[in-house]
Amino acid sequence: MSDRPVHILHLHSTFSPGGKEARAVRLMNAFGTAVRHSIVSGVPGALGARDAIDPAIRVEFPEDMPSLTGTPSVKRYEALARAMRRFDLVLTYNWGAMDAVMARRIFSKGAPPLIHHEDGFNADEAHGLKRERNWFRRIALPGAQALVVPSRTLEAIARHTWKQPAARVHRIANGIDVSAYAGKPDPRAIPGFVRGKGDVVIGTMAGLRAVKNLPRLVRAFATLRPNARLVIVGEGPERGAILAEAERLGVADRVLLPGFVADPSRYVGLFDIFALSSRSEQFPLSVVEAMAAGLPVVAPDVGDVKAIVSRPNRAYILAADGGVGLKHALAAMVEDAALRERVGAANRAVAMADYHEDAMIHAYARLYGDAIGQGDRFAG
Repeated sequence: MSDRPVHILHLHSTFSPGGKEARAVRLMNAFGTAVRHSIVSGVPGALGARDAIDPAIRVEFPEDMPSLTGTPSVKRYEALARAMRRFDLVLTYNWGAMDAVMARRIFSKGAPPLIHHEDGFNADEAHGLKRERNWFRRIALPGAQALVVPSRTLEAIARHTWKQPAARVHRIANGIDVSAYAGKPDPRAIPGFVRGKGDVVIGTMAGLRAVKNLPRLVRAFATLRPNARLVIVGEGPERGAILAEAERLGVADRVLLPGFVADPSRYVGLFDIFALSSRSEQFPLSVVEAMAAGLPVVAPDVGDVKAIVSRPNRAYILAADGGVGLKHALAAMVEDAALRERVGAANRAVAMADYHEDAMIHAYARLYGDAIGQGDRFAG
């Protein structure tokens, strides 16, 4: 194995642009040409995150893999296990790839090591984990050499709900290239964005999915004074519902949905406030990116968000109350430039001190290298 590139199979629930995909791509780019990658999406055709992969990286998108989803059966699991055997390491991501973990558990003979990553839950588990899925995870996860989570909340779930031994659970905080967010943003980076005199811009970055609850953000925004603007960067199936809510509330002319825009370091600094409205998050990379750009964050108290932000920002991480607190917190930020400056500066200091990507990359490199018996293989 040492005389050729390590061949990693990535089995994603979806490979549309999002936090876990951005992290996976950053690791691929950091590992360089010593690694070859094959990427499969559980949602056919959802491969938009591929555009951020460095052209020098060896990557392919095989179409001959068995489906990651479907009715559980010995035949399908055996086919998945057989397909995984031609790789050196298998990385699986979220519930949508859990069948591959089960296949590895049942048909372990000759199988490469597998490491599973859990980053959070979709809308169907946002308000509570499904009992049958918890049982399935408990049975399947011993087939993984390690389980990686980014948040303390998920770490506790993995150990106490999914009954995974502490030695198998690895918490690795998400990190970014903090220095890339220090410069001035590009005013042309977001298609259709033009800042008017006196505007206060509320921005967010998210896959437009039901779990992100973006119509709630539109409703909170609609109560703010007329100089507020809302920019929602991302793409997904909820786009129509978000636009419809903005139309219903008469604020469509102040809401911009430019679609997915690559490289947040180019444009996050165009916002004055970063907002989330999600029903479920764990360790959202977008929050760290906003902090690195010196922005205050307004969000529900989900996952580790309150622990991520600076102490002055924690008063604006709110209980899940249907959006009342979100509305008032946004209003306070819109109306007080000094508050935005003070909280944003505190957030940037925390991002620089705690969330630089070097530590994250090193932790993943060590974990993946140890899995294949070559601890230093992925180190720069």
